[in-house]
Amino acid sequence: MNLKNKSLIIRPETTLDYESISIVNDLAFGQQNEAKLIDKIRNSDRYISELSLVAELEHKIIGYIMFSWIDLVAEKNLKVLALAPLAVLPQSQNQGVGSALVNQGLLIADNQNIPLVIVLGHPNFYAKFGFEPSLKYNIESPFEIPKEVFMVKLLKSYQQDTCGKVVYPSAFNDL
Repeated sequence: MNLKNKSLIIRPETTLDYESISIVNDLAFGQQNEAKLIDKIRNSDRYISELSLVAELEHKIIGYIMFSWIDLVAEKNLKVLALAPLAVLPQSQNQGVGSALVNQGLLIADNQNIPLVIVLGHPNFYAKFGFEPSLKYNIESPFEIPKEVFMVKLLKSYQQDTCGKVVYPSAFNDL
């Protein structure tokens, strides 16, 4: 599929999109874990409807991104965002759909005075959006993983003393 000369629409999900979103995630990841995660987050207090976005092309959903609340725990708990999952139909990958979803989500988050976004992902992809290894800002991963894949994107309301250990809600336990 070639996206040239076609209008990609990025918009918040609606209940009518749920089945298509599950299909996009299942095909992109080759498993159902991410679709199950999305359902668990939607049914929790961690869900943010305006930050669950679809990419639509010619009335078909071809991509999806979800940002949801997680905790950054130190002397005080701070709610920050997790970016997970990001999925694009295999035939629509490497054409800017994922980048459009990330850019729109970060713009919305920045306008809501959220201090930062956490992602566990490919450094080469997420560095394009300003994500950096989280340890640079004394933000610890709850997982034993290579330090370069646990990243943070500072937004305009970030304050220098914002640090701690990330705690994911129980919805993430089955991944």
